[in-house]
Amino acid sequence: MRRSDEVVLKKILSEINIAFELLGEATQEDFLQDEKLKRAVGMTVINIGELVKNISEETRLQYRNIPWKSIAGMRDIAAHKYQTLRMEDVYNTVIMDFPDLKASITVILSDSSA
Repeated sequence: MRRSDEVVLKKILSEINIAFELLGEATQEDFLQDEKLKRAVGMTVINIGELVKNISEETRLQYRNIPWKSIAGMRDIAAHKYQTLRMEDVYNTVIMDFPDLKASITVILSDSSA
């Protein structure tokens, strides 16, 4: 794996951890009522999607189990259609998808350092 991919994957992990920290124990209702929280977590989703776009095609092909295109697509929706973005989708992405993404990236990074 390219060194640049490792750097990007570590940044993605950092963004995932930031999203988890921001969200804390907030329920979906708490999240939907907190404008600052919605914007902050939304920005982490955008950041992750932008970072994914910098992963080499080689790494994307090697780790096809990660939905790279969907992650980038979520970023595009969050960044360009923010006014129509369903914040429930942002919350659900962090709660349901980020744990698996974090686990997958952790495995990739441990494989690359072995």
